[in-house]
Amino acid sequence: MKVIRDSDTFPSELQNSIVTIGNFDGIHLGHKKIFRQLVEEARAHHRKTVVITFDPHPQKVLHPERRPFFLLTPLDEKLHLIEECGIDAVLLVTFTIEFAATTAEQFVQRILWDKLRLSKLYVGYDYAFGKGKKGNAEFLRAAGRNLGFEVDELGVVKEEDLIVSSTNIRLSICDGDVRLARNLLGRPYNIYGTVVRGYQRGTDIGVPTANIVSEKVIPANGVYAVIADVEGRRHQGVINVGHNPTLGENKLSIEVHLFDFQDNIYDNNVEIFFIDRLRSEQKFESAEHLVEQIKKDIDQARTILKDYT
Repeated sequence: MKVIRDSDTFPSELQNSIVTIGNFDGIHLGHKKIFRQLVEEARAHHRKTVVITFDPHPQKVLHPERRPFFLLTPLDEKLHLIEECGIDAVLLVTFTIEFAATTAEQFVQRILWDKLRLSKLYVGYDYAFGKGKKGNAEFLRAAGRNLGFEVDELGVVKEEDLIVSSTNIRLSICDGDVRLARNLLGRPYNIYGTVVRGYQRGTDIGVPTANIVSEKVIPANGVYAVIADVEGRRHQGVINVGHNPTLGENKLSIEVHLFDFQDNIYDNNVEIFFIDRLRSEQKFESAEHLVEQIKKDIDQARTILKDYT
């Protein structure tokens, strides 16, 4: 998949393509529906597929007061997931305050038409771009009739009677409902980060853990059944997100205990896939009571994860 970071260098062989535009944070089931439509249409008419997206995410530029703004899929991961959908190229538009002043008319003329000379544009059911969000489906259809490209707006995608959207996925993760997030994404929500040294309290109580530092959206405090990818090998485990109140800590930590695993993985990168939430974070009367509950958590997680490898 080609990644083009400057529309001035857009290859002529990608002109007349089937195109879509959006932020595409999460690459969820709604996004995948659009990408499938692009690929099917392109194959039927012997054309290429192009996804236009933005870096950084516009919310980080337009609303700097909303901090932190955690992405579901940082850029590298987003590009990887788009490539997996069979897309030929991504035009990565640098989003700045200056660019935010671009009108929908200017964007259509200068990029969609002058640079891409697109054949057809697909947009999601509620997507709009340009200054004042004027670039909605109705506007694009009128522009397409004038310039000579088609526009199709895809309908709402729902799961469990909920609209599949990046916002709803982010909310479900922040609520700890990783099962709902998994259903909306079409895959388990993942975080990845580096294993760092913690207080080693897990080792002290006989349940060694690896401490993870990640910049993605972290699920609500609690205990989860997870799959961990360590150096290309997958392991079952449980993860605690919280402040370890029983052990007297007050700093948020992400600690994963991998079943039947003894290797030293400090400074290694680990990817965690959240499968289900077991319980909320609790304060126990003693470390012994905590260990007793952890054993129950492990048994429950093994049952949930029996079909995962």
